[in-house]
Amino acid sequence: MAGAATGRRAFDGAGRRSGSEMAFRVGAEHFPHGADIGVRGIGHTEAEAFEQAARALTEIVTEAKRVVPCDAVDIECSAPSEGLLLADWLNRLIFEMAVRHMLFSRFVVTIERGHLWGRAWGETIDPARHAPAVEPKGATFTELKVEQRADGAWIAQCVVDV
Repeated sequence: MAGAATGRRAFDGAGRRSGSEMAFRVGAEHFPHGADIGVRGIGHTEAEAFEQAARALTEIVTEAKRVVPCDAVDIECSAPSEGLLLADWLNRLIFEMAVRHMLFSRFVVTIERGHLWGRAWGETIDPARHAPAVEPKGATFTELKVEQRADGAWIAQCVVDV
């Protein structure tokens, strides 16, 4: 993906909140990191940030809007910390992408006490339509962070080996 490894790029946010809530842009983005690619999800909740991080994962392969969300895959994982849970979630998505030869464009996540239940919708890779740029190999602990910012936004990020 042109420019993904060299600069910050935002994707498909859900707008801003108003009133007494702090305003920020929900979305998925990449951040620079040497030869690999950082993925970051930003959301109103921790679960939404995990969903957006998954979207950023897809965006390193192809534009998510090119992927038709017609088939669902359920993913469940547990970890002792939020950061490890994010890495496990992304690595399970990478595994499903590899073994099923699929790409995903829609995600729903529920997180409760270190346990994640997720569903990813996507389709079989069509090289002509999806034009895959790279193959993600694994989410790493580099730049791994899950936290809530002062403005209320949740951030879920790490570097993905490509």
